[in-house]
Amino acid sequence: MSKKLASSPEIKAYYTDLSFLNKIDLIKFKTEFIGFEKYVKNEYTFLLWFPIELIKIQFNLEYILFFSFIDSIIKEKESIEKMFLYIGEIDSAISTASLKSNQNLICVPKFTKNKQFISKDIYHPLINSCIPNNLDLVNSSMLLTGSNMSGKTTFIKTVAINSILAQTLNICFAKAYSAPFFKVYTSIRITDDLLDNTSYYLEEVLTVKELVDASKKDENCLFVLDEIFKGTNTIERISGGKAILSFLNKINHIVLVSTHDIELTDLLEKESYQLFHFSELIDNEKLIFDHKLKEGKLKTRNAIKILELYKYPTEIITDAKKTEQNNFG
Repeated sequence: MSKKLASSPEIKAYYTDLSFLNKIDLIKFKTEFIGFEKYVKNEYTFLLWFPIELIKIQFNLEYILFFSFIDSIIKEKESIEKMFLYIGEIDSAISTASLKSNQNLICVPKFTKNKQFISKDIYHPLINSCIPNNLDLVNSSMLLTGSNMSGKTTFIKTVAINSILAQTLNICFAKAYSAPFFKVYTSIRITDDLLDNTSYYLEEVLTVKELVDASKKDENCLFVLDEIFKGTNTIERISGGKAILSFLNKINHIVLVSTHDIELTDLLEKESYQLFHFSELIDNEKLIFDHKLKEGKLKTRNAIKILELYKYPTEIITDAKKTEQNNFG
C-alpha cells in the first residue's frame, strides 16, 4: 500500500523523504518467507514449497528468521512509525478533500480573540435534512431549555462538533462561523460503572470536576453540558448546577448547557447567560417539532402529554395532571 501511494507524482512532490519505505521492505520479505505456505494453492506451487520447507526444517530457518524479524521490527521502529503516519496523513487528506468537494453547505471559520460564538445556519453534519439554526453569543453563555425530544442535546453537540472541525479541518457546517480557538470539554453521555463501583452521580461529579479544573487555566474553553447533575434530587441539582455553571462562565470561557430545570433560567440569567429554548406543537394528537432555536425560556411542558399519546391509562394521566396543577401550578 505505502509503495503504491509513493508512486503518485503528487505525493512524491509533497513527501521529499521516503527512505523509510525501503528499510521496511526487508521486514516485508521476511514475513513473506515465513508465511510462504499460504501461497501453496496447487501441485505446482507445492513442488516449489516442499523442498523449501525441508530446508527450513533442516536448518531451523523459521526459528532464525522469526527472531531476525523481531530484531528488524525493533531496529526499524522509527521507520514503521513514519510509515503509519505517512499513510494516515494521506488517508486524512483524501477524506478531508472528499468532504470539501461534496454538496454540503460549509464555510471557512473566522477566529477571533473575543468571548463570542457567532454562527449562521449551523447544522449537524450527520443528520439528514438537519434544521439549521443561528446562534449569537457575545460576552455570554447559553442556557438551553426545551421539551423532550425537541433537539436540545443535538444542538449543543452541533456547536461542539463544528468548533472541533473549525480548529482541525478549517471548515464548519454553516454559512458563517466566528469564535476563538477553544479547548472543548463535554459532559453529555455519562453512565455508571459497575466495575469501578461508581454510581451515575459520582461519574458525573468526576466528569464535571475536570471541567471545573480546566476553567482555572488561562485559555479559552468551550464547556458543553447536557442535563447537569440529573443523577441527584431536584433541590441539590438546581443549587449545585447553578453554582458550577456560574463558576465555569468566566472571562475566557463559553458554556453551553441544556436542562429541564426551568428554575435555572431565573438564577443564571443574572450570571451572563442568554436563554434559548426549543418547543413543539400538538396537532391531531401528534407532537410536531420544528427544531428551531428560539430566544427566551421554555413556557410549555410535554412529558405528561407524551404519556397520554402513548396510551397510558387514563387514571395515570388524570392523577399526573392533578398533581402537577396542585403542586407546581
